[in-house]
Amino acid sequence: MSQQALLKPIKMGDLELKNRVIMAPMTRNRADNEHNAPTDLHAEYYKQRASAGLIISEGSQVSYEARGYINTAGIHLPEQIEGWKKVTEAVHNEGGKIFVQLWHVGRISHPDFHDGEKPVAPSAINANAQCYTEEGFKDTVEPRAMTTEEVKLTVQDFKRAAKNAVDAGFDGIEIHSSNGYLIHQFFNKSSNQRTDEYGGSIENRARILFEIIEATKVYFPENRIGLRLNPSLDGIFGMEADEETIPTFEYIVKKLNDYDLAYVHLSEPFNDVSDKDYLVSNIAEHFRPLYKGNLMINAGFDQKSGNKVIEEGKADMVAYGKLFISNPDLPIRFEKNAELQDWDQDTFYAPGKKGYTDYPKLEEEKAS
Repeated sequence: MSQQALLKPIKMGDLELKNRVIMAPMTRNRADNEHNAPTDLHAEYYKQRASAGLIISEGSQVSYEARGYINTAGIHLPEQIEGWKKVTEAVHNEGGKIFVQLWHVGRISHPDFHDGEKPVAPSAINANAQCYTEEGFKDTVEPRAMTTEEVKLTVQDFKRAAKNAVDAGFDGIEIHSSNGYLIHQFFNKSSNQRTDEYGGSIENRARILFEIIEATKVYFPENRIGLRLNPSLDGIFGMEADEETIPTFEYIVKKLNDYDLAYVHLSEPFNDVSDKDYLVSNIAEHFRPLYKGNLMINAGFDQKSGNKVIEEGKADMVAYGKLFISNPDLPIRFEKNAELQDWDQDTFYAPGKKGYTDYPKLEEEKAS
């Protein structure tokens, strides 16, 4: 296993990961019950994928207000904590490690999730996107701008969620500050036009993230906290990049060196941004020199490119999403250079086992 860079172990704080093949956080919409709590099906799904060096769970909303998609498993109710306990126990019994991704969608939501009230956001600016409701996809609406006090209360929601993650048995947390959701909305000038301490300057727009890190480290040491960033996101979820976008993320990443984090998880661009001279097309290459800790990269990697980005020193770990959906034993398939199974995109957000827990492992595939 030592021949492939992806399969070498790595120290992440006080944890040692058995490989660098990370299961990326992915919304799967299987918590279709009254409390949006994880079920035995979730436990089986994550257990099947415990050969990952680290599993990062699907985004788990930190409060009722944080919701924006149907049937996503939260981490703010007792029933949800009990459900996640089944998941962490199942993963640990297989020798795996799992972090929970703490999530607040902000304006990427709909009044259907909030008893008819508007969702909250840094500013009252519609993302002009869509969200997945009980009645199908619906257009987002103009959100309600959070008061300064509400921002501070949201920081406390993340803190409580970290406490709940400890109670649920997670090895750590990932703060979802990416992909156009609430924290990312604070970073971006197109979605944040505040005039208080959370708006205006780069430092102010980034403030909420560092307050959340400080709040959550009461329950998890810094080396059990990771976070996710998507620096060149543009034209998705209403996020419009500008000349201050990359400098904002450069400021954030450099400042993260003040902490002893488990990792920083970056995404390569989701779409072609080569025509935007103020954006970066090669995220790992650009940000690697700025960050001294463990750097995780994702978006579009396969076995060959994953090994290469580590060998070239541009990242320490690679997170895989869709490949882990259809290949529950992905690191083992990489080890054996085995053929990979294709995923069924039609079942990504559907209920039940189909396209969730019914993809065979390599030995099961050979036996059939």
